[in-house]
Amino acid sequence: MANLKGKVAIVTGAARGIGAAIARRLASDGADVAICDLKAEWCEETVKALEALGAKAKGYGVNVAASAEVDACVKAVIADFGRIDIMVNNAGITKDGLLMRMSDEDWDAVLDVNLKGTFLFTRAVARPMMKNKAADGTQLGGAIINIASVVGIMGNAGQANYTASKGGVIALTKTTSKELGSRNIRCNAVAPGFIQSKMTDVLPDDVKKSYMEMIPLKRFGTADDIAKAVAWLAGDDAAYITGQIISVNGGMLG
Repeated sequence: MANLKGKVAIVTGAARGIGAAIARRLASDGADVAICDLKAEWCEETVKALEALGAKAKGYGVNVAASAEVDACVKAVIADFGRIDIMVNNAGITKDGLLMRMSDEDWDAVLDVNLKGTFLFTRAVARPMMKNKAADGTQLGGAIINIASVVGIMGNAGQANYTASKGGVIALTKTTSKELGSRNIRCNAVAPGFIQSKMTDVLPDDVKKSYMEMIPLKRFGTADDIAKAVAWLAGDDAAYITGQIISVNGGMLG
């Protein structure tokens, strides 16, 4: 387990699924967590789960694609928690369809949430993280972890918007690491493979079988698999790791 005691984290898209699992893991490892999703009331269940673990937690309603809302959310978190040490950009949506039939609206919606949202929160937390210093003036910085996807590396038919957004997240991660590294702010990404979720549970059996054949470990991943990788990247054991894409895919893509 990572030692995150005394750390404050923001996790977007944390009301359910992978985001909620990440929030629970960070709290289990000692962090206090700001739970962000489109509506604050969606966050209540996750907040209660974190409080049961002994963590301080609070839910915030925010549209990650709206600059003013993101800036206001970050200011509110600082007012409530005092600092920001960890930023997990997890919020994401899909609107799948073949490229030739994809509407402008479906393209824009996915890029806005998945890529622009990651940019806006990264920009908003950068200055507060720069102010994190020890008593002797040592720059403490922070850790930014972006949730990318294996398809942002390999591509996937029917997901031109989603793959483009996740490929952009990977490029943004690498650039952020170069720009903020001198302030001891690390930026890495986790690229999940096929992860069990409500969204994947409804896929036809033949589709699941075709994916399983691509995975050497012969099982689908879980939200907790992703959460463990995020927690490690957030902690001091990964203090010399930045600008990296950690693939959590059971060997689906080398």
